[in-house]
Amino acid sequence: MTRQLNIPMLFLATMLLLLLVENHAGIGVTSNEAPAPSPQSSINGTHFPMYGITEGSLQPQECSPRCAERCSNTQYKKPCLFFCEKCCAKCLCVPPGTYGNKQVCPCYNNWKTKEGGPKCP
Repeated sequence: MTRQLNIPMLFLATMLLLLLVENHAGIGVTSNEAPAPSPQSSINGTHFPMYGITEGSLQPQECSPRCAERCSNTQYKKPCLFFCEKCCAKCLCVPPGTYGNKQVCPCYNNWKTKEGGPKCP
């Protein structure tokens, strides 16, 4: 009777061991794979995510926080925010950082005042 019970128990133990080895091998393969890189743009050696800085990539309700970040270092916050939000509403993008980098959003970069100066901060 014990011999009859030992054979099924040995079979179950062998199957569990094989499943354990298979799972462990599967985990090892997936951990060695490199994650897929996210699309990024390089501006002067600095990497910025593309979301929000390419033309048309923002929703209108996302303009205010992006412009608050863009205008955070200026002395003239109210005019900066006013024109940034106006430009963002038209172009649906805000360049990264607090200054420069306008080339990533051509609409934002190329919108000029009547005098020919830049309209967007």
